[in-house]
Amino acid sequence: MRVDLPAVKRRAEQLGTRRTVKKDWQAAWLLRAVTCIDLTTLSGDDTAANVQRLCHKAARPVRSDIVTALGVEQLGVTCGAVCVYPSRVPDAVATLKKLGVDLPVAAVATGFPSGQFSLKTRLEEIRLAVAAGAAEIDIVINRERALLGDWQTVYDEVKAMREACGDAHMKTILAVGELGSMNNVYKASLVCMMAGADFIKTSTGKEAVNATLPVGLVMCRAIREYHQRTGYKVGFKPAGGIRAAKDGTLWLILMKEELGKEWLNNQLFRLGASSLLGDIERQLFHHAYGRYAAGHELPMA
Repeated sequence: MRVDLPAVKRRAEQLGTRRTVKKDWQAAWLLRAVTCIDLTTLSGDDTAANVQRLCHKAARPVRSDIVTALGVEQLGVTCGAVCVYPSRVPDAVATLKKLGVDLPVAAVATGFPSGQFSLKTRLEEIRLAVAAGAAEIDIVINRERALLGDWQTVYDEVKAMREACGDAHMKTILAVGELGSMNNVYKASLVCMMAGADFIKTSTGKEAVNATLPVGLVMCRAIREYHQRTGYKVGFKPAGGIRAAKDGTLWLILMKEELGKEWLNNQLFRLGASSLLGDIERQLFHHAYGRYAAGHELPMA
């Protein structure tokens, strides 16, 4: 196979210019984006307190008066999931249970973000996260083997990780900024889907290059072609560097254009982000009240 990079870039550039949504439709798309966000904290100084705060925000992502002004109280809008390090999974699970909100907790595992650990250690980390209550596991692939073209080892490792996840959903992070070429992105996408990934994900958020529309386009084409050949639907998750509300809308447009309406939900599409929700809430405030909120008027995401 060969990826036509200039054609990919042209197609990606057209997405934001040929398709757009305004007014009430824009608010609706932004609310849909909220339901697809994996609200994330992956910092070295994470504590039980800030994970609890994150869970409260994920359970009630948009200020209640804005929800009322938009007339969408009946929708019960929440984020798609809460994403944390494995050690913080018990805190997140306990908080969401206390709030009475049915939100999955996702844990990054397998030596995130580098993946430079023995396979035995990576598999054990998955098992511990699942035992702690994680319903979703975000794993990282072995970039060294991918760069060497050793796709059999990549496949075998991802398959073993899929088995270790048990009933938990597995999102496979390709770390596209470290794969070297679009050809490798496409091949890695196919290998991970064949090995049993429920989602393929662009980035850890820790690379120099994270989620970009050209990369997303290549991965979505791989998902589409895999679905056409096998009948299996695999989800997609861009992550890293997605901060503005308009970016969230652009990714939704990409999903609709390339994969169709079936992928416009949090069962098959997620946005990995920590600050995106804040800007979406700001835009929804403007739609409801005709002005932008001051910094102190909106709780931080």
